[in-house]
Amino acid sequence: MNTTTFQFFNKTVDYHFDGSFAQLEELVPKDTAIIITDENIFRLYQQQFTGWKIIVIKAGEVHKQQATVDNIIEQLIALEAGRDAFIIGIGGGVVTDITGYVAGIYLRGVAFGLLPTTVLAMVDAAIGGKSGVDVGLYKNLVGLIRQPSFLLFDYAFLQTLPQEEWTNGFAEIIKHAAIKDATLFEWLEVQETATIKSDPILLSSLIQRNVMIKTEVVVEDEFEKGERKLLNFGHTFGHAIENLYDLPHGHAVSIGMVMAAKISEEMNNFYTEDKQRLIALLEQYGLPVKYEIDKERVFEILKKDKKRVAENVSFVLLDAIGESSVKKISLVQLQDLLNQTL
Repeated sequence: MNTTTFQFFNKTVDYHFDGSFAQLEELVPKDTAIIITDENIFRLYQQQFTGWKIIVIKAGEVHKQQATVDNIIEQLIALEAGRDAFIIGIGGGVVTDITGYVAGIYLRGVAFGLLPTTVLAMVDAAIGGKSGVDVGLYKNLVGLIRQPSFLLFDYAFLQTLPQEEWTNGFAEIIKHAAIKDATLFEWLEVQETATIKSDPILLSSLIQRNVMIKTEVVVEDEFEKGERKLLNFGHTFGHAIENLYDLPHGHAVSIGMVMAAKISEEMNNFYTEDKQRLIALLEQYGLPVKYEIDKERVFEILKKDKKRVAENVSFVLLDAIGESSVKKISLVQLQDLLNQTL
């Protein structure tokens, strides 16, 4: 286990890379620990959970709702979980988001840690302290920013990850490269998923690199006043279509990145050649780059985006591959851009 410690605004967080589930007992007392996981992970790893108190939730974004949180809290009460409880989320982004939210509101806050089990959760969802639930079609409308005590990275869980979830996760990896790391972008252009999956050292290095990209941004701007907004590249439009069309998160973000690249080309002098490189890289990793949508319905959801302030939306644009910036775009202008570029 290789541990790196980061200092956030009011919390020190230990990142345990190259770890294993078996080491969980070294990090948290088993008698006060309660694991939250989903039915897929529980089915695959049930034997490993023997002896742990565990709450199992239904899998999928559709269940990232307040009703699931209420059910978990009822189970915590039944387990007589007190202020000394330590909640551990083991799963993908839905589990890590819900776990952080539950830990933040139960008894006005108890300690928690995360063991992400998907590529997307490892490089994105579990990093940075954001947690919460959707409200109907509106993504992450209710939630908190609150850091865990630790993150434990056990890459063995990726051995049972379906191919579509590898594809899903690479959207966030490509996003990080597009906004912050031109060298990583170039490296991805000459790699392929199969090679990365089959090489444990390569995989560990790639995940750690992406974790560091996101963490360094969050440490500088934990509460999203400036730099952290860059991590929303592709998400404004992506979130608007994700729940509306029941798309996997990475697929929606991929389509959102293409949309943002087209707007970057229109507004930000982003080179057409670099836009095509981004589209080609997304396609190389099996991600969609276009989707037939109802523009009016999507725009109605965009108007309720969390990044909206008055009549403007903070929109992330590319300046070049590996460089990005945030621009305020009026809702009127955004609607025009959507109509022009879709």
